[in-house]
Amino acid sequence: MSVELNHTIIHARDNRESAEFLSDVLGLEITAEWGPFVAVQLSNGVTLDFAAIPAEKITPQHYAFLISEPEFDAAFARIRERGLTYYADPHGKQPGEINRNDGGGLYFMDPAGHGMEIITVPYGGFPGSPE
Repeated sequence: MSVELNHTIIHARDNRESAEFLSDVLGLEITAEWGPFVAVQLSNGVTLDFAAIPAEKITPQHYAFLISEPEFDAAFARIRERGLTYYADPHGKQPGEINRNDGGGLYFMDPAGHGMEIITVPYGGFPGSPE
């Protein structure tokens, strides 16, 4: 049996703002809007469907995106152009640094307070990394 994730809903204060933010940083496109959703499609076909809800009802989540080295460089440039704070760790203890444990990776926050992560190698997938 083949099981794949098709879509997930991401709560936002402003669905368009959050969708545009992520699509801009990652170099993606908004692919659809229907009802309360603004969708951003990933290269594997999964859509992130942003839905606006009251800010006080948003529970911050973590989303990690596996991207190529050239895509990382481009996303990192856009993060710096926007003046976004980024971290090498999920707890925000290493601001302005890149995690080099498995390829390259960093964390940043989206407008709704979700923790976004970009990585170039799956954790444990880099030669010589601890498993």
